[in-house]
Amino acid sequence: MTAPVFVVEGGRLRAGTVTLDGPEGRHAVSVRRLRVGEEIVLTDGAGTGAHGTVAAVEGKDRLDVAVTEVRTEPEPTPLITVVQALPKGDRGELAVETMTETGVDAIVPWQAARCITQWKGERGAKALAKWRATAREAGKQSRRLRFPEVTDALSAKQVAALLADADFAAVLHEEGSEPLATAPLPTEGRIVLVVGPEGGVSPQELTAFAEAGARPYRLGRSVLRTSTAGTAATALLLGRTGRWS
Repeated sequence: MTAPVFVVEGGRLRAGTVTLDGPEGRHAVSVRRLRVGEEIVLTDGAGTGAHGTVAAVEGKDRLDVAVTEVRTEPEPTPLITVVQALPKGDRGELAVETMTETGVDAIVPWQAARCITQWKGERGAKALAKWRATAREAGKQSRRLRFPEVTDALSAKQVAALLADADFAAVLHEEGSEPLATAPLPTEGRIVLVVGPEGGVSPQELTAFAEAGARPYRLGRSVLRTSTAGTAATALLLGRTGRWS
């Protein structure tokens, strides 16, 4: 098995001895039960990682790591951003988890017109915090050094502005005339995909996104749920752009 990953502040990642404490230390000591001599990876979640071994364990929530190597991953290119319409129930966290494990670079929650779920006030803040916590934990579980950004929820107008700045923009749509598998893709810059809600992207939203330069593309013959479409599309693009080579 590869070494487990734990998060620390970026300024603490250096060769020598680094202490892991707090919630991450408690998880390492009391849940994972790491012992002296076992391999471990520390990361700031922004691309820098430190590889080492457990040098000492103290109590239930603290251990020292003898760091032997520190490295920084360059930002991947092209970057892949998924605009994710808010699914029902806990399927939003499922979408975030699987997209993170697959390799997405940014996730943008979108309050689409046909979304049943509504992020308002305290409820919206809690839901966003869950998405961000899910991305963090999935990033650790999948051994990533660079976790995806989960932005604040955007309106359709704000999504259109995001699409207008992209190097390639697409709306995943079952009635798209072109397959995403053959779309011309940039070799650098940012790719932005829009995943609509279970009820579909409204005609008004499709028009606004088209005016911003986002064309409708289909993934395949089957119609995927909103919580799985982003993961499938991300995997397809990672393979096509060479990031999985």
